Amino acid sequence: MLALSFETFRSMNKRQPSNTMHSSQPHTSSTTAMSRDMPPDTSGFASSFYKNQIRATIPPLPSTLNLQGQCAVVTGANSGLGLECCRHLLSLGLSHLIMGVRSVERGQHAAQDLQRANTQANIDVWSLEMESYQSVQDFAQECHGLARIDMAILNAGLADVTFSVVPATGHERVMQVNYWSTALLEVLLVPIMKAHKRQSWTPRITVVNSGMANFSTLPNRDKRPLLRSFDDTTLTPWDPQTRYNDSKLVGQFFLSRLVENTSPHDVIINMVEPGLTKGTQLFRNVGGLSGAVFAMLKSAAARPAHVASRTYVDAAAVKGPESHGCYISLGKIAPLAPLTYGENGRGLSDCIWEESLEEFETVCGAAALEHVRSSGT
Repeated sequence: MLALSFETFRSMNKRQPSNTMHSSQPHTSSTTAMSRDMPPDTSGFASSFYKNQIRATIPPLPSTLNLQGQCAVVTGANSGLGLECCRHLLSLGLSHLIMGVRSVERGQHAAQDLQRANTQANIDVWSLEMESYQSVQDFAQECHGLARIDMAILNAGLADVTFSVVPATGHERVMQVNYWSTALLEVLLVPIMKAHKRQSWTPRITVVNSGMANFSTLPNRDKRPLLRSFDDTTLTPWDPQTRYNDSKLVGQFFLSRLVENTSPHDVIINMVEPGLTKGTQLFRNVGGLSGAVFAMLKSAAARPAHVASRTYVDAAAVKGPESHGCYISLGKIAPLAPLTYGENGRGLSDCIWEESLEEFETVCGAAALEHVRSSGT
């Protein structure tokens, strides 16, 4: 969750409209139903916060979970949830860890600390700058050279208080990190991980998302091109809370389409929400009143990173084909954001998918996207 101003808090506490065409009857088994088959959760912010942060608990990982012989890739791995996720993986016997980090020096310091959790593991630290498409492509190319990849946990993310554009891409910074580069890495990893499929294990890609997507109203949803309108404040006025929410919603739209072109027999792709967490660097640039409100919420109800990061391991190493295309909240499969449902949701999905692939073809070439242009199911 992102820092909230009091004005934003009040607006979020209203129930969100939905375009759903699904039944309003709740499912009797949320652990087996697909996210897209569940009715959307239109709870207001206060209700959702109480349910997910005050009442809910994160279940322990299975005592029988053993990752010996496996290789995992974790981005944003040198601090907070990413670091604690790495620690869990290593304590479960992981044999090879790839840490994707902005600063290799800081990543190497973190790796030295992590090595204590598993002295036999091989830990590599690779540079990954999510503001650079070239860095994302270079990272994927390094992954291509690995003997195996069993899971990739895409954790790198950003929340920012001021509007800024990444010069190399022309995209607003939060959208570049949270959406554009993350989505490109998803696309590039699918064929690499498919090639590493083993008879006893289907590779997983787990993308970190957020319940704040539920509160996105996508104010620019009628703009065309849609995604480029995030880069111009005259088309889409800047609000840090709204932008973070929107970046996560757009990510849900894209992943939901990606799984339609990727068989769960080849690669299992899902999303995970860890909930509000202490000790992360996600909100390092947020200050002022929003920062004060956020600090208050964290102090009252945030979970320690070593607890919240269990959700990552659960999504990537415990959940199976039933989670393909699903949004996993605190260990349970949950509905997608309300705006993804119904005819309007499908129209937005088509728009986001096509605009994204058009950009990625420009960046990588059409050949790199052949696997997502034809159905894999």
